[in-house]
Amino acid sequence: MKYRPLPPVARPFVLARRCLPPTAGASLTVARSVMLATLLLLALPRAHAVDEHGQLENPALQSRYESLTRELRCLVCQNESVADSDAPLAQDLRGQVQRMLVAGKSDEQILQFMTDRYGEFVRYNPPLETKTLFLWGAPFVLLLIGIVTVWRIVCRRAAMPIEDDPPAAT
Repeated sequence: MKYRPLPPVARPFVLARRCLPPTAGASLTVARSVMLATLLLLALPRAHAVDEHGQLENPALQSRYESLTRELRCLVCQNESVADSDAPLAQDLRGQVQRMLVAGKSDEQILQFMTDRYGEFVRYNPPLETKTLFLWGAPFVLLLIGIVTVWRIVCRRAAMPIEDDPPAAT
């Protein structure tokens, strides 16, 4: 049996393998397997929450469904939308939104139903009303307080006399 010479690209790998101790082959195989498995897992697309109900047949209803589920907050996760959450409650809410869309409800009616049932917290962007005014206004009030505090500190420090000589050490 006659062997073909290795291509020039493979020669450095063969030379590097000859320089390793004989026990290094098994650990290299394990390391390569772990690295390959990690790369394959990273290459997989991110799994999204899948409903048991499937997609809606009407593309317009499907786009409304997707936008509504992105507007609703998962009450279990609290920092994910209903569309992104895998919690059982989020699956129930997605199914409820889908059934209401098929029944012919408008987006406003669905959002109102969810708000009446679960409170304003279920909406990522609550409407500007008197009861949500504090929620919308608090960040601006806190920013204003911070600006006034910084301005007062800067003015007080500017009014302080500058000492040219450092205090004498005792």
